[in-house]
Amino acid sequence: MGQSEIIASPSVVALAGRLGVDLADVAQAAGRINIAREDVERHAGGDAQRGSAAASRDNRYWDVDHAAYGPVTHEPVSRFARAAAANLSAANRLIPQVTHHDRADMRAVEAFRRRLKPEAADRGVRLTALAFHVKALAVSLGEFPRFNASLTADGETLVLKQFCHIGIAVDTPHGLMVPVIRDVDRKGLWQIAGEISDLAGRASQRKIKPDEMGGASMSISNLGGIGGTAFTPIVNPPEVGILGITRTETVPVWENESWTPVPMVPLDLSYDHRVINGAEAARFMAHLAGLLANPRRMMR
Repeated sequence: MGQSEIIASPSVVALAGRLGVDLADVAQAAGRINIAREDVERHAGGDAQRGSAAASRDNRYWDVDHAAYGPVTHEPVSRFARAAAANLSAANRLIPQVTHHDRADMRAVEAFRRRLKPEAADRGVRLTALAFHVKALAVSLGEFPRFNASLTADGETLVLKQFCHIGIAVDTPHGLMVPVIRDVDRKGLWQIAGEISDLAGRASQRKIKPDEMGGASMSISNLGGIGGTAFTPIVNPPEVGILGITRTETVPVWENESWTPVPMVPLDLSYDHRVINGAEAARFMAHLAGLLANPRRMMR
């Protein structure tokens, strides 16, 4: 029985990884392919020797004496980072993921931000381009309901969400956190910008509350402040997509019979191919890019 035949939630897959248990062994012992947390725990506790053997098979590529090749130092991996690594590994193993790359003209957004700079100063709010990305994503999710959905663990039902919450990946000194802005579709730019700043600041200080995490319609991973031209963000289940953003770059665009320098932002949409197909992803990204090119459309 192969791993691809087994039905298990991401948390169960992550638990199996932490305990060094092979889900194929669990399924064979249980006599079924739908595996629950209790099955993994029972298998790990009832047959430690088999669990140890599975862990050995999984870890054989990492079990290397690196000091034999030269000087090394050791740095413990934090509990927070270990949990995140287990979840990412489970997600990557579970989801048939595809990434669609596109880019959007940011001239109108940047001009709009410049006009609003005095008002932003008066309000004490930092109006970043990310606020426009969050708003554009929320509007796009309203137009494309399958992107605002989750697949049940058995893969038989698509749960279409009647709310719009956007997760914002924040790089903190203690690891990646994804606090969530709730009901983005009912909020304006100023409120969105304020909440982005607040959540990012409190995430860095480890002051995010449990109810401010989880339940996102889709998440955004923004590397624009660091660099890069493209990347492949990993879908965070039970979401079916994640939007990656990298640094805006000036590129020549042919318009009005001449080349014009245009600030374009690279966009990377990773999506669960069980729910979304390539044509749907392309249409979604074209709509999203169109909103950024003409931000008045997202303010209606």
